[in-house]
Amino acid sequence: MLPPGPGLLAFIQAVRTRGFLDAVEQAWRTHGDVFRVGLGARTLTFAMHPDAVQQVNVTGRKRYDKRASYDGVRDFLIGEGIAASTGDLWLRQRRLMAPFFTHSGIRVYADLMLRDTQRLAERWEDLADAGEEVEIAAEMTRVTASIILKAMFSTEAMASIHRMKDAVEIMTAFVSQRMTGLRVPLWVPTATNRRYIAARDYAHGTIAALIEERRASDPAGWPDDLLSRLMNARDEETGEAMSEALLRDESITVFFAGHETTARTMTFAWYALAAHPEAAARLHAELDRELGDGPVTVDALRRLPYTLQVVKEVLRLHPPIPFYVRDAVADDEIGGFTIPSGSAVMLSPYCTHRHPEIWADPEAFDPDRWSPEREAQRHRFAYHPFAAGPRTCLGNNFSLLESHLMLAVLARRFAPRLREGFTPRWEMQGVLSLGEGLPMVIARRAPRSFH
Repeated sequence: MLPPGPGLLAFIQAVRTRGFLDAVEQAWRTHGDVFRVGLGARTLTFAMHPDAVQQVNVTGRKRYDKRASYDGVRDFLIGEGIAASTGDLWLRQRRLMAPFFTHSGIRVYADLMLRDTQRLAERWEDLADAGEEVEIAAEMTRVTASIILKAMFSTEAMASIHRMKDAVEIMTAFVSQRMTGLRVPLWVPTATNRRYIAARDYAHGTIAALIEERRASDPAGWPDDLLSRLMNARDEETGEAMSEALLRDESITVFFAGHETTARTMTFAWYALAAHPEAAARLHAELDRELGDGPVTVDALRRLPYTLQVVKEVLRLHPPIPFYVRDAVADDEIGGFTIPSGSAVMLSPYCTHRHPEIWADPEAFDPDRWSPEREAQRHRFAYHPFAAGPRTCLGNNFSLLESHLMLAVLARRFAPRLREGFTPRWEMQGVLSLGEGLPMVIARRAPRSFH
C-alpha cells in the first residue's frame, strides 16, 4: 500500500502560500509520519519518525543511496566530493578522510578557531561602542569562512577568503534555485548562469593553483592543513592518491559544509539566547563561574556542559539542514507503506526534532533536554542534525567544537539584542534560513576584564 498524501496541486499551493516548512509540517500533521507527494514521474515520500531515520540510514541503508536527487549538487557544486559520491568511491574517500575529522583529528584546529573568534570579539567591541544594528548572520559567516579556509589552505589573505566565500555561496544558491525552480541550460547566457560560471571558474581555478603551487614545492615544507593531508592521503588497499579533480571536489565540499552549518548554528543561537533570557542567564552564569577571567581553551570546554547543551538545543529546534534525501535503489517498506525502487525518501531533522511522541513541548527552547540522564533515555535516532549512520556528515565534530568554542568566547563578553519587535521568518532555501535576516545590536555584558 502506498502512503497517503496531499495532491500535487494542493501541496504546491500550500508551499506558495505558507512556505515549504509550514506546508510539509501541515501535511505531516494531516497524513501521519509517512506521506507522499507525486512529482510527475518521481515520487517524494516524507518519513518523520525516528524509526524511519534508523531504517533508511542504518538497518536498511543498502536499499538507499544518493542517486538522482543529488545530480544537481554533483553537476554544479561539489562534483564527486564525499557528500555526494556513491559506491566504492564514497567508501574509499570515507576511509581516506575520516581520520582527519575525529575528535583528536580536529583538535589541531582549535587554536585557529580561538584566534579568529577572538578577532571577531575585538570587532564586536567596536560595534558595541557604535551601537549600530548589524546582520548577525553576516558576522557569523565571516568568521566561520575564515576559519575553514585557513584550516584547509593556510591562507591568511582576507581578500582571497572573502572571494572564495562569495564564489561558493553563489554556486550553492545556483544549485538551490535549480532544484526548486526553472532549470535554464547552462549554455544560455542569462545573468544567473554567467554569475554562476564566473564563481565556479574562480573557485576551481583558485584551488587548482593552490594544488599546483604545493606540488611544485618540497613536501617536507607543506603546512599541516587539510589540503596537505588530502594530498598526502593514500588508499590503504591500492596506495592510490586522490586525483586533482577529486582534491578540488573535496576542498569545495569541506568548505561548503565546514562553514555553512556552524555559521547558521551560531546565528540561530544568538536569536535563541536573545529570545530566552532565562537560558542566556544560565549560560552566562556557567561561563563566569567556570572561566572567570581565564582563557577559553579546548580543555576548559569540559567544564562548560550547559554551553554545549545550548548548541545541541539550537541544532534540534533550528537544524541548518532541515531536510535531506535518500533515493530508494530497491523496494522497501516504511511504517507499513510501500516505498518503490526509484522513489526518493525525504527525512527531516526539522520535523523529527519536533515529534510529539519523543519530545515534550517540542516547540520550546529547553537546553535541559541535553542533560546526560535525559539524553540517554531518548530514541537514538530522534536527533539527526548531521544525518545518521555511515553517511553522517564527516564534519560534525568540527562544527560542534567550533560552535562550543565560539559561543564560550563571545557569550562571556557579549549579549546581542534583537531589534525591538522583531519576529523571525523561518524558511527553507536549501538550508534553514531567516527570510528577514537577523538584525541585532552587539551589547557588552558587563565591565569585566577578559582575556
